[in-house]
Parts: sequence; C-alpha cells; structure tokens
Amino acid sequence: MSLNNKKLELNISEIFYSIQGEGTRAGLPCVFVRLQGCKLRCKWCDTPYALKFKGEGNSMEIEKIMKIIKSYNCNFIQITGGEPLHQENVIYLMKILCTQKYSVALETSGAVDISNVDSRVIKIMDLKCPASGMAKLNKFENLKYITKKDEIKFVIADKSDFDWAVVIIEKYQLFKITENILFSPAFNIVEPDTLAKWLLKSGIPARLQLQIHKYIWEPNKRGV
Repeated sequence: MSLNNKKLELNISEIFYSIQGEGTRAGLPCVFVRLQGCKLRCKWCDTPYALKFKGEGNSMEIEKIMKIIKSYNCNFIQITGGEPLHQENVIYLMKILCTQKYSVALETSGAVDISNVDSRVIKIMDLKCPASGMAKLNKFENLKYITKKDEIKFVIADKSDFDWAVVIIEKYQLFKITENILFSPAFNIVEPDTLAKWLLKSGIPARLQLQIHKYIWEPNKRGV
C-alpha cells in the first residue's frame, strides 16, 4: 500500500520495544504501538494515560511510525491502546505492516467493530466482564470475525466475573471458534492462585495468563 497520495496520521501515546507480557506469545520481543484514546472506562484499567482523546498523545504520520518500527529490527508488532480501532487510519497501518511481512497483533476491547481488520492480523479481543463496568458495550457480533489464530481474553476481577465468563464461553461456544481462550487476573485485585483454583475446579481448558511485564518491572512503569 502506497502512502504517496495522502498523509495518514494517528494519535500515538507511545511506541516502545519490550517483551510481550500477555497472551500466547508472552515472553517474545515485541514493538508496541500504543494509540491514544478510548471511550471505555474499565474500573481496573492499567493505562489511564492513554484514555483521553484530546490534549494527549502525539499526532504522527504513518510513514514516521513505520520508520520507528523498522529501527527496532523486530518482526513482531503489537497494536494496542487506548482502543486502537477508535482511529480509522490504524486499519491502513496494520495492512501496511502485514504486507511488509510483519507479524501483527491487535489488542481490542471487543466493543468496537472489527470487521474491517485485515484477516492477516492476530486479533486479541478482550471481552469485558461485569466488574469492569463495561460489559454492556460488548459487541458479540464481532465473534464471527474471530478465527483459530486469534485470542479471546477475559480479565477477571471477582468470582462473579469468572462465572460470567464461563456462561459466555458456553453460550457462544467459544472453543469452537478458537482454542486461545485466556483468563487474566485483574492485577492486585484477584490473586493468581485464586483464579487458578477457580479454573481448575471448573475443568475449562482455558489458559491462565499473568501480565509478566508487571513482575519483571515495577507494575506502573511505562514503556515496558
């Protein structure tokens, strides 16, 4: 895709090179492109600095973003936020990255339409549990665009969240869509061993994941 005809811009919170802390690719070197702005207000949000749309972030042309990405010499790119899909031009950025043979993952809330996302992108959809305060915004119609390579994540803040997730998995037969079903304890709210006990007792073959970057570095440290 050529960028010669028009200058496409995105509002960027930060771009950094670190270790992927979550999901099926946890532990891999990764370039993170964090977009600014999110309409959701999850009670446990760990990136509050990326929520505001106005007065925050830096407007950046996609050509410049690509230069920064290439400078890290890393093939794995994570598009995150905020909510990346609130910015239409991120669709073009992901297409360009895929065409240039990068492995591209998108972290999205599940509250925004994903139908226009390039099929080559690895979609990590975070279905919002009740304790987030945002469950009413889940767009379950997005599930028809999730494929075997994609991931569905539940951030669990209490037992009610866990029970809700179990119901959703059954109702929508999520394991028939993808085997990559992730349960993540809300950091400093639910202890990992507590979630592990719930998961083992349920017999659900989901993956318990920890945000390993919060154990490697100070939990609120940015740029990691």
